[in-house]
Amino acid sequence: MQSTLQHQARISANQSATTHLSLWRRFIKWADGQENSRIFWTAIAIAGHGCVFTIVTMAAILFTGNNFIFWPFAIAAMSACVVTNLAAMPTKITIPVFFFSLLVDLVIIVLCLTQGFDLAGTYR
Repeated sequence: MQSTLQHQARISANQSATTHLSLWRRFIKWADGQENSRIFWTAIAIAGHGCVFTIVTMAAILFTGNNFIFWPFAIAAMSACVVTNLAAMPTKITIPVFFFSLLVDLVIIVLCLTQGFDLAGTYR
């Protein structure tokens, strides 16, 4: 008769397995913890984005020749931010959407600045 021996590795109390959370998981965990500040994030997203970043983005588009391709992206960025807040989504959704829409606006502004100012193009 044969017998099989199995060796089991034991981890002592001092040796704990370390888990590394990705940057995205840590961000989502932080955003989920911001649920108590939901009204603050809604105000920042709607007022800050709508009154500052969208206006600056529209000015950049207009002053660099009014290139039509940038308008749908600027509108979609603001719309995504407004829709997620009006739908009362949790902060783990609204905060990433807000930061993504800011990133879209910043990319549009940088692309407009690389084209250079062309005020005459505004009236074409």
